[in-house]
Amino acid sequence: MRKIRKIESTLPTLPSRKKVAAYARISVEKGRTFHSMSAQISHYSSYIQKNKEWIYVGVYADEGITGTTDKRSEFQRMIKDCEDGKIDIILTKSISRFARNTVDLLETVRYLKDLEIEVRFENEKISSLSDDGELMLTLLASFAQEESRSISENVKWGIRKGFQKGIVNSFCIYGYRWDGEQFNIVPEEAEVVKLIYNNFLNNMSAEETEKQLAEMGIKSYTGKHFCNTSIRRILTQEKYTGNSLLQKTYIENHITQRSVINNGELPMYYAEGTHPVIIEKETFDKVQAEIARRRKLGPLANKSLNTTCFTSKIKCDICGKSYRRSGKRQGKKSDEIYYIWTCRTKSEKGIKYCSSKNVPEKMLKKHLAIALSTDNFDEDIFSEDIEKVVVRGEDELILHFYDGQTQNQKWKSSARVDFWTPEARKKKSEYMKKNPRSSGEITCFSSKITCGKCGQNLHRYSHTRVSGEKVRHWRCRSNRKCGLNGLKESLIKEISSDVLGIEEFDADKFTEKIARVTVTSNEELIFHFNDGREIIKPWEAKIEQPSWSEERKKQQSKMMTQVWRDKHEHKHN
Repeated sequence: MRKIRKIESTLPTLPSRKKVAAYARISVEKGRTFHSMSAQISHYSSYIQKNKEWIYVGVYADEGITGTTDKRSEFQRMIKDCEDGKIDIILTKSISRFARNTVDLLETVRYLKDLEIEVRFENEKISSLSDDGELMLTLLASFAQEESRSISENVKWGIRKGFQKGIVNSFCIYGYRWDGEQFNIVPEEAEVVKLIYNNFLNNMSAEETEKQLAEMGIKSYTGKHFCNTSIRRILTQEKYTGNSLLQKTYIENHITQRSVINNGELPMYYAEGTHPVIIEKETFDKVQAEIARRRKLGPLANKSLNTTCFTSKIKCDICGKSYRRSGKRQGKKSDEIYYIWTCRTKSEKGIKYCSSKNVPEKMLKKHLAIALSTDNFDEDIFSEDIEKVVVRGEDELILHFYDGQTQNQKWKSSARVDFWTPEARKKKSEYMKKNPRSSGEITCFSSKITCGKCGQNLHRYSHTRVSGEKVRHWRCRSNRKCGLNGLKESLIKEISSDVLGIEEFDADKFTEKIARVTVTSNEELIFHFNDGREIIKPWEAKIEQPSWSEERKKQQSKMMTQVWRDKHEHKHN
C-alpha cells in the first residue's frame, strides 16, 4: 500500500531589519591626517541606507575632541539611544575612533554586548559579537592606546622644543587678544590691569578692588564680574611684563589629559620680550614682594576683613577649625562692643557638630598678659611670641610659642559679668523703662542670681493668672535638671530688703550693695556683697500644687470655653 505524506504550505519569513547607526570622530592632534567630518558622515549615511536589511538611525559625530576623554557628548547620546532600544548595530571606522583607552573600550563593548548590540570596526574587520571579537579587540586596543601615547609624546616633544626656543603658545588672559599671528593689547582692559596693580601697591586688598570694579561696572572678558581670586591671579601673572614663564603646567597622563602644576618635575623656561608690555617689570616685582609680605602677616594684612591679632591663631581642639570673632553692642546707642570668639564649625553648623567653649576676648587678653609677663595685653608681643592658642575642654587654654614651648592656662568664663557692667545695666534699665513693651526685660536681678548646683544663672519667667495677676518667677536655665525650684520675684525682693535692712525693696540699693546671690538649695540663699561680706538667708521652697482631678479639668475646660465664646460674641457685636 502506498504511503502518502502531506506537506504543509509555508510562507517564507523575511528577516527583521536591523537598526543601524554609525559613530565618527575627528581629533585636533597635530601631525595626523583624517577624513573630514562631512566625508565620514556622508560615507556612513550612504552606506547604511543602501543596505535593504538595515534601518538608518543616524550618524553620531564628535568633532575636535580627543578619544581619551569621557566628555564626548555625541558618544554619550549614542549610548543612551542604545539603552532605549533604538540601535541594534554600531558601525565605526576603527578602534582608535571609538576609544583609545583599552579599559574604556572593553567596558563599553561588554556593556553593549549585554544589551545585544553589535559594534563593527571597519578597518580591523572585527565584530564585538564574534567568538574571538573580544580577544582581538583587547590586542588591537592596546596597540591603539600605545599609539595614542606615542602621538602625545611627539606633540609634547614639539611643544617643549618650542619652549626652549622661547616660542609661546597662544594664551587667553585679560588685557590681550591673539589675532592668529601675535598678541595685541586691548587698551580698555590694560587700564583695568594697571588699576588693579596700583590699588594693591596703595594697600588696597583684592576684596576692596573687587567692590570698586563692580561699582564701575567693569567685567572680565567672559562677561562676569571680577572676583577677588581673579584679581589675585592677575597680580601674579608675569605675562603682563611682556615676558613668559613657559611650562608652568604639564599634562600628567595622555589618557586623562589632566593638567597639573609643574613643581620642578620638568624644566621651566623664562622667555623675555615675547609680546607687548602692560606692567613694567619693576612694578611687577614690587607687587610680588608685597604679596610675600602680606602672606607672612596672614589675615592681618587684609584690612577689608574684620581681623585682629587673634585671627587664625585661636584653634578648636575638637574640630581643628579656627575661631571667629563676633561682637555685641553694650546698649543700643553705646559705642562699646563686647567681643566673643566662637569656633567656626560651631558658629556655622551649631553645637551638634562642635561643642567647644566660647572664649570672651577680655578674659583671653587677661590670661595672655599673665603668660607673656606684661601688665597689660600687648598685641605686638603676642604676634611675635605666640604661634597659636588651642581651646581645650571647658576651662583650658594651651599656648603654643614660636620657640616650641607650650603653656597651659586655666580659665573661667566671666562673659555675663564683663558684659553687664553697672553702666551697661543702668543703660538697659533706663531703656526698658522707656520701652516697657520690648521683649527681654532686664532687671536688677539679671545675671546676679546663680544656681549653686550647676553654676547657671537663673532666668526670669512670667505668667498671668485667670484673675489677671502677673506672677514672676526666677528659675535655673538648666530646665530643672538640677532639681532647684523656682523663686517668686516677690519673695526675692522680700528677703533682699531684710538683708539690706530696708522696709521696701530698692533696686538701685540692691545693685549698689549686692554683687550676686547664690541659690545653694531649696532652703538657702547666700548674698555676696560688693565689700566681700556674705549673708546666708533661709527661704521656703515653693509648694507644688496637687495635680488636677478629672472633674477639675472638665470644669476648667468648660470655663475657658465659655470665656472664649463671650470674647468671640463681643468681637462680632
